[in-house]
Amino acid sequence: MTAIKHALQRDIFTPNDERLLSIVNVCKAGKKKKNCFLCATVTTERPVQVKVVKVKKSDKGDFYKRQIAWALRDLAVVDAKDAIKENPEFDLHFEKIYKWVASSTAEKNAFISCIWKLNQRYLRKKIDFVNVSSQLLEELPKVTEESVPSGENQSVTGGDEEAVDEYQELNAREEQDIEIMMEGCEYAISNAEAFAEKLSRELQVLDGANIQSIMASEKQVNILMKLLDEALKEVDQIELKLSSYEEMLQSVKEQMDQISESNHLIHLSNTNNVKLLSEIEFLVNHMDLAKGHIKALQEGDLASSRGIEACTNAADALLQCMNVALRPGHDMLLAVKQQQQRFSDLREHFARRLASHLNNVFVQQFTQALLQLYNRSYFLSVPGHDQSSTLAQHSVELTLPNHHPFHRDLLRYAKLMEWLKSTDYGKYEGLTKNYMDYLSRLYEREIKDFFEVAKIKMTGTTKESKKFATLPRKESAVKQETESLHGSSGKLTGSTSSLNKLSVQSSGNRRSQSSSLLDMGNMSASDLDVADRTKFDKIFEQVLSELEPLCLAEQDFISKFFKLQQHQSISGTMTEAEDLDGGTLSRQHNSGTPLPVSSERDMIRQMMIKIFRCIEPELNNLIALGDKIDSFNSLYMLVKMSHHVWTAQNVDPASFLSTTLGNVLVTVKRNFDKCISNQIRQMEEVKISKKSKVGILPFVAEFEEFAGLAESIFKNAERRGDLDKAYTKLIRGVFVNVEKVANESQKTPRDVVMMENFHHIFATLSRLKISCLEAEKKEAKQKYTDHLQSYVIYSLGQPLEKLNHFFEGVEARVAQGIREEEVSYQLAFNKQELRKVIKEYPGKEVKKGLDNLYKKVDKHLCEEENLLQVVWHSMQDEFIRQYKHFEGLIARCYPGSGITMEFTIQDILDYCSSIAQSH
Repeated sequence: MTAIKHALQRDIFTPNDERLLSIVNVCKAGKKKKNCFLCATVTTERPVQVKVVKVKKSDKGDFYKRQIAWALRDLAVVDAKDAIKENPEFDLHFEKIYKWVASSTAEKNAFISCIWKLNQRYLRKKIDFVNVSSQLLEELPKVTEESVPSGENQSVTGGDEEAVDEYQELNAREEQDIEIMMEGCEYAISNAEAFAEKLSRELQVLDGANIQSIMASEKQVNILMKLLDEALKEVDQIELKLSSYEEMLQSVKEQMDQISESNHLIHLSNTNNVKLLSEIEFLVNHMDLAKGHIKALQEGDLASSRGIEACTNAADALLQCMNVALRPGHDMLLAVKQQQQRFSDLREHFARRLASHLNNVFVQQFTQALLQLYNRSYFLSVPGHDQSSTLAQHSVELTLPNHHPFHRDLLRYAKLMEWLKSTDYGKYEGLTKNYMDYLSRLYEREIKDFFEVAKIKMTGTTKESKKFATLPRKESAVKQETESLHGSSGKLTGSTSSLNKLSVQSSGNRRSQSSSLLDMGNMSASDLDVADRTKFDKIFEQVLSELEPLCLAEQDFISKFFKLQQHQSISGTMTEAEDLDGGTLSRQHNSGTPLPVSSERDMIRQMMIKIFRCIEPELNNLIALGDKIDSFNSLYMLVKMSHHVWTAQNVDPASFLSTTLGNVLVTVKRNFDKCISNQIRQMEEVKISKKSKVGILPFVAEFEEFAGLAESIFKNAERRGDLDKAYTKLIRGVFVNVEKVANESQKTPRDVVMMENFHHIFATLSRLKISCLEAEKKEAKQKYTDHLQSYVIYSLGQPLEKLNHFFEGVEARVAQGIREEEVSYQLAFNKQELRKVIKEYPGKEVKKGLDNLYKKVDKHLCEEENLLQVVWHSMQDEFIRQYKHFEGLIARCYPGSGITMEFTIQDILDYCSSIAQSH
């Protein structure tokens, strides 16, 4: 430990002008034992600063470094844990508690004792020592000479800690006096004893002078005492006068207290008056409605823009007056109650007047729209018109009526509707139901007429005469509708029954036409060309393009006019509309209670479903008609519907349009799947003729037509995955049924059916480059190649039959172990026998056999696939291969015999070429 002290003093504390007084080796309690040292130090410069320094070894272990230092004045408590038993643990309470474990109890005690002495010596604030024995605090820890290195600093060594306690430093003045005294005596430094004797003598002289001075000052003390007695008498007289003055001021104090109390009462009265004036001003300013606003609410013109603006401002002012936050006690005032009752009456009167006016506006707009609808269709019912010409004229206008003017007129009342919603929710709800009731009937008529025109344009035929024969006269129908809407009672919902009657009549007529269109016989896809399908695609796209802005415009109008939220996501899904006529909204929310945001979004959906309830069934009828006209129309409808659903979901995934189109898309997808299933079923039901060539099977050609059409339709489409799945199903069905037909074929060889159809499939897939069918394309090519080779080998057979049998015998002898050059010595396979066999196949006979083979192949193959030359070339190659094989056997088994075939490879090429050209 001594060496560590010397090292720490030398390396850490001496450069910082500090003295190391005590050291203890410690580690943190409860953690891994990483030893460090706590050092008690004092500075060598004044004023003296006492610190506790934490020192630890560096990571490399070759030197010590100073980690952290605490001022001793920041130490609050020293806890030794146990004052009786020996315990190496102790705590130091600085700004937080540090728990330590010393290497030995002796080191801990010495360190705590040093801290106690330093506290007593240098600090005014005393540290609290807990669980420390009194004997330990009374002892002075010794600092040995080994604690500080010799020769470095004499101020550090030489003495123990008791010397530190006995030492009393001089102040500046004492130091200055000593220095002056020493300068006056030359031998003060050289002869200290003489200087001390001189100082002692001078001290004795000064003590004697002080005694004499004290004895001489007794007379002066007596004089001072007399003066003090006289001063006391004067003080007594002053106290008497002050007492009299106090009695005089007591009466003045009572008068001033009365004045102060009176002033307090006056101030309190003024304060109350100011507060009362403030309350009156508050009520007057916030609960007083201008006469102009009252007149606007009672008599304001709700038809003109200026009157609507005045009524809106008056309604807002009334709402502010009614919603003012009254202070406690205001509602007890009679004037306030009367004013509130007046506001309530004004609100009820204006709400009733506003609801009646808006209902009349709804009726008026409905009547105008009805007139336009009759004007659009009335000329068709005029007697003497040519139905075909009027139909052509009518079918050109595949558009839906624009309701923007009606929306624009109604939006002027949007702020008033918001006011009505917040003040009288019952009337607001009644207007909402009436609006839905009127609009649902109007849109039903317009949309059904629109879809009828679309169906007429798709089919090109109609039975309009029956429909228009049953239509009522325009004037009488509109008059009847208007009277039913206004009604005699004047109630908001008084026109429902008449509307229902007229709607039933009109919808019945339309149902008869729709059913007549759907009752047409099925049209085969072969009867329609690309122009017909393109026409259907354009009509279907135009229908969707007309419906989309119509629904979006109506939804946007509903949100703005009825002040409903619409662009937040809605939790949960809704597939069917709730019956709003039955009071769903009123059951969910009591009259006068505004809807929360989520319910407002639900209300928009419910209103849209109620208003456009006919869109989904009409779309489904149109889709059914398109599918009946041509099953391939489901491809166009799937692409168009998918695109519009994707567009609607990007705008608002939970909107009515998105949900409705999504439901219809499910129907379109089912029709598409049904189309694919029908094609596969037709493949399975194909029957081939037993007397004619098979050729390219009908479903193979139909797959080519389907794939070409689908690729042109689904280019860059969102539902490409559905087409890829359909391709996979169809191509598997084609492969299976081609093989099935090939196995059942009697007229045409199986290999020919497989070869021609798989060649056609491979060519189709190569031309269309359908990525999802790459594996099937490779499979089709492999099947085509395999069956081509099989057909060539089977059809060609053995054109040189006897020669082939002869060489089969030769190969059998070689296989039995006879050497090839010794085969000619066999009696049955000698040279003479070989020459006999060769003579039986002159060039003329070979050409004749090849010509018969060509005719046979020509009968098997169909002209549309044009594979005759390919097959003939493959047969030529196979015949040449057999020829080369025979020549090779002759050269190996009959060497030097000079035996050759009577025709050459060039002759074979010439024979095949001339045969192909002659046919």
